[in-house]
Amino acid sequence: MATYRTPDVYVEEISVFPPSVAEVETAIPAFIGYTAKAMKKAADDLILEPTKIYSLKEYENYFGLPAEDVLTFTVADDAGTGGLKVTSFAEPDLKYILYYSVKMFFDNGGGQCYIVSVGTYQSTPAIDLNGDSSSVKATMYGLQDGLDKVALFDEPTLIVIPEAVKLSTSGEYQTLAQAALLQCNTLGDRFAIFDIYEGGSNLDSSALNTTRGYFGNNYLKYGGAYYPFLRTSMNYYLKTDESNVDVIYGGPSATLNTLKSSKTAVYNFVKSELKNHHVVLPPSGAVAGVYAATDSNRGVWKAPANVSLANVLEPVIKLDNAHQDTLNVDSDTGKSINAIRAFAGKGTLVWGARTLAGNDNEWRYIPVRRFFNMVEESVKKSTYWAVFEPNDANTWIKVRGMIESYLTQKWREGALAGATPKDAFFVKCGLGITMTAQDILEGRMNVEIGMAAVRPAEFIILKFSHKLQTS
Repeated sequence: MATYRTPDVYVEEISVFPPSVAEVETAIPAFIGYTAKAMKKAADDLILEPTKIYSLKEYENYFGLPAEDVLTFTVADDAGTGGLKVTSFAEPDLKYILYYSVKMFFDNGGGQCYIVSVGTYQSTPAIDLNGDSSSVKATMYGLQDGLDKVALFDEPTLIVIPEAVKLSTSGEYQTLAQAALLQCNTLGDRFAIFDIYEGGSNLDSSALNTTRGYFGNNYLKYGGAYYPFLRTSMNYYLKTDESNVDVIYGGPSATLNTLKSSKTAVYNFVKSELKNHHVVLPPSGAVAGVYAATDSNRGVWKAPANVSLANVLEPVIKLDNAHQDTLNVDSDTGKSINAIRAFAGKGTLVWGARTLAGNDNEWRYIPVRRFFNMVEESVKKSTYWAVFEPNDANTWIKVRGMIESYLTQKWREGALAGATPKDAFFVKCGLGITMTAQDILEGRMNVEIGMAAVRPAEFIILKFSHKLQTS
């Protein structure tokens, strides 16, 4: 208290409000993969440097464009129409897909995200789990290196590694997937979005069980998997000089740009045909965009499902209810896989909201896990002010009031179930309640928080019956 010595009028302000909880962001993915370049000021200065961006244009400035995959058309005269026809098209096996996945993220409502470039495109494309220590330039790393780097950054809340499905072996995919789940569990503030290995194939029950095995049995509540791959509305990348398209027409192969003046009709035909061929991608980039859009429009407690995907023509595998039964509920492994399905008149929808821990009553649903992540991280960061404060009733009341005020607001927004705040949550902190005298002597202040999180109505059952006429 101040000591007053000179006669005067003094003003003192008394703090009567408890501190408030500042809510953390919930949908900031970290995309890990290979890029055309990684430069902000000098060559390769962004390699293995998680960089926050806000638009696809910003991505292109720092990390470049898609890889220049070669497209090969075989064209012949069509005797029936007198024009031309494509007799074969060699669809490229896209090794580097990070650019396309980030574009799908922004197209589906994503905002800010982190990009972790683990290396630049190589003439002989390869996706590696670990870096090449023999490289003369230490600028080629693996996806695991990027994942390890993300662990040092606090802000990312989602982990997305679309190029994981391009790893050379399922064993490498398994190692990376389990490492991502381990990081999410260790840090407790993030969630992993997985693509199914070989998700462009029609997987039977045996193949699905094998796929589920890649995720192991630990920390499954921190990840969600999606199947199948998506046929997007994006066309393959065409270089400015049109030299990455090979055309075979009545002779040896020639690049498209060389036909512009010599065979104009063939050139125009192939240019128009390019619009009919579309990029196939794993769904994680688009799904991350759905997470971001749902969080922004409704809240993290709303399931990121029953949402149509933008820039998607169709899933590459058509799923029906019978097929999804084996995905959504699996009695053998207990691991759920979320389906992406096409519905007539509705488009392509995300049709599942389960974590990999599909048989866990506590952590079965993605919005429940992510809501707890948000509250835990928000409350944790907002209680730092109490460190080294007197461990007495005054501090306990302030902490309890701060958390109760925050959870009451969440209840009003619809994140917590219950007719009253008392039914929706509790916050306990006090001597004889959450602490013993020994706890106080050892400097511990224990706070217990319980929340009745809302859960998605996954199964809506309508029961009908006949009613006898009564009048």
